[in-house]
Amino acid sequence: MTVSGDDSETTSSGIYDLDASDPFSELVDRSALSDADVSEINTLMASLARLRDAEQRLTEASLQYMKLNQSDMRALHYLIVAENRHTIATPGAIATHLAISTASTTKLLDRLERAGHITRQPHPHDRRALAISITPTTREAALNTVGRQQAKRFYAAARLSSDERQIVARFLDDMANEIALTDAD
Repeated sequence: MTVSGDDSETTSSGIYDLDASDPFSELVDRSALSDADVSEINTLMASLARLRDAEQRLTEASLQYMKLNQSDMRALHYLIVAENRHTIATPGAIATHLAISTASTTKLLDRLERAGHITRQPHPHDRRALAISITPTTREAALNTVGRQQAKRFYAAARLSSDERQIVARFLDDMANEIALTDAD
C-alpha cells in the first residue's frame, strides 16, 4: 500500500497491513494462512484502525467542546454513571476509577468545581467523606453532545444478530487479551 494524497485509505488504516508492517514475517507467523486469509485480516485491521481514528476524533472534539482534559472527561462520565446507578461518588472512588493519586484527584475536583461542573457535599452516611455530583448543566451538555454521539455505537451492535454479537465480543476480548501487557517485558 502506498500513502499519497490520492490514496483513499488513511495512513492509520493501512498501518496494520501485514505486508507493510511485517513483510518478512518477523512478528506474525502466517505460514498457515492463505493470501485470502491475510487479505481478510488486513481488512479487519483497517476497520479497527478506522474505529480508533473515529474514537480519537470524537474524544478530541468533546474535549475541545467541553474545554476539559481527558481525566476531567473520564471523571464526569464516571459521575454520570454513578448518578444513573444511584451510587454516591466519592473522591476515593474517582481516584480508583481514574488510577490517579488522591492529590491529583483533589486538583481535578478543584478544577471541575471552579468551572461549575461538579458540586461537593457532605457524604450522607460517612461524615469523613464527601459526595461528588455532576451539575445538571454539565450533565445535560455531556449527554447531548459526547454521550449522544457515543451512544450511536449501540445501533451498530443492534444491527448484528445474536450470534454475530457473540463472535464480535469473543474476537474483541481475544484481541484485548493478546495485546495485554501481562507477558511484556
